[in-house]
Amino acid sequence: MHVATTRRKYKGRVYEAHLLRRTFRENGKVKHETLANLSHLPAEAIDAVRRSLRGEHLAAVDECFEIVRSLPHGHVAATLGVLRNLGLDKLLGSRRCRERDLVTAMIVARIVEPSSKLATGRAVHRDTAHSTLGELLGVQDADTDDLYAAMD
Repeated sequence: MHVATTRRKYKGRVYEAHLLRRTFRENGKVKHETLANLSHLPAEAIDAVRRSLRGEHLAAVDECFEIVRSLPHGHVAATLGVLRNLGLDKLLGSRRCRERDLVTAMIVARIVEPSSKLATGRAVHRDTAHSTLGELLGVQDADTDDLYAAMD
């Protein structure tokens, strides 16, 4: 089996068809039997079928890449979204600043994962993050002293 690409011109346009075919001999003549029309598939899928029929081994994405780190995001985004919809971040400060972001991070962290200021500082820091909270608010370099200073 193989993928055959045929092109034909009609009224100045070129039409291209990708066909899955089986080739065999009958009475000394080469014959082609069309098994499927692959023209409706994306070019990447046609290329994958073509390469697979040639005997190439197509690797899965998880075999090609190694996941080094994956941080939970959904619960943080939902809590932060509700906090912003309620306007709580505007109550903390009319303009966005680092202190407002730190206090917002502490509130969201307390709702999502209640813990001490030390643990919250570790949870938002980029090296020891528990979620995407620090990255979303831009406070991934904060430490415990920054959190206490923001509360003042």
